Amino acid sequence: MLDVARHFMPKDNLLRFIEVMAMHKLNVLHLHLTDDQGWRIQINRYPKLTETGAWRRESSLGSWRAGVFDGLPHGGFYSQDDLREVVAFAAERHITVIPEIDVPGHSQAAIAAYPELGTGAAPGVWTRWGINETVLEVSQTSLEFYRNVLDEVVEIFPSRWISLGGDEVPLTQWQSSAQAQSQARELGMPDVSGLHSWFVGQLAGHLDARGRATSVWDEIGDGELPDGALVASWRGYEGGMSALKSGYDVVMCPEHRLYLDHRQADGDDEPVPVGFVTTLQDVYGFEPLPAGADEAFPGRLLGAQANIWTEHLDSPRRVHFAAFPRLSAVAEVLWSQPENRDYDGFLARLEGAHLERLEAMGVEYRPLSGPHPWQLRPGVAGWKRDYDAEQRIAAG
Repeated sequence: MLDVARHFMPKDNLLRFIEVMAMHKLNVLHLHLTDDQGWRIQINRYPKLTETGAWRRESSLGSWRAGVFDGLPHGGFYSQDDLREVVAFAAERHITVIPEIDVPGHSQAAIAAYPELGTGAAPGVWTRWGINETVLEVSQTSLEFYRNVLDEVVEIFPSRWISLGGDEVPLTQWQSSAQAQSQARELGMPDVSGLHSWFVGQLAGHLDARGRATSVWDEIGDGELPDGALVASWRGYEGGMSALKSGYDVVMCPEHRLYLDHRQADGDDEPVPVGFVTTLQDVYGFEPLPAGADEAFPGRLLGAQANIWTEHLDSPRRVHFAAFPRLSAVAEVLWSQPENRDYDGFLARLEGAHLERLEAMGVEYRPLSGPHPWQLRPGVAGWKRDYDAEQRIAAG
């Protein structure tokens, strides 16, 4: 999963990233095209999505908690012809591109372009990172808008799956919205929380009528999953395991193991040190099913997905640094059986030849010994997290 919404990746760099994916036999690219901070896909019916929604005046520099902004305008988008080229280029290399149009949260860029989609005063394209309380209004206006958007999306992307996202949806605005409260009552819901999965389900039904299936993040499973949905389990394994037991297809992408924007070592030398420590060896030790899980489920585990979010990866060079060689480890893990894996052997092959291949392809990976001086980001604040400590707190 590559996030081109937070920081736009120009088409030539995206094509090169696909080329490197193909070398590793990675066969699906989940392309995160829309978010609060930018809308990256041309929609002919709604030109303001890219005229307005593709541009922001500045960005948080490092963790949003530091309150520092870079003062630099940022933006960009792909034309529909650009994306058809990307899809064809990927297909020639046996890679399926799954687009993501995130709803009903992570939508401030769309609301900035078309304020009637929101619940209150028109915001600008968001300049900060983090979870945003700005969400789509649960109205027929919003639903019809996104049905029209999806009609253009499916003409560009032949993928069976179209992702509707559905992650991180605060209820604050709906709790204050007469429209949302009325809709919840009409549907017989005790409160507005059920509108989250209902809204996504309405658009999933539209995709189904177009012969497509829906992909969602695991939050939708807290309510009601759309029929036939593919569930991407990022909040650990639990959402994915629940979906498997209920007969859904699942892709595992737990944050504490497969978020490649997270820091690669402990200490302060990692550039913008955010999230959990996720070393190369940690990634190589990943298993798509948790230890002790019974594999006899009515649902199918289709694979796993490494997620590359780009709040702190503001250029293709920074994406390379975060992705490689950890993505090389992901490829070996997902194309091998556990009994055939040997981390020492992997390191020997990595150092013996594979890093040279990456260099030959212009991939500015993180050296195994640590970042080059020009890869550091001194003075840019991160936000370190400790997985074990968070688990203890969650357990009470």
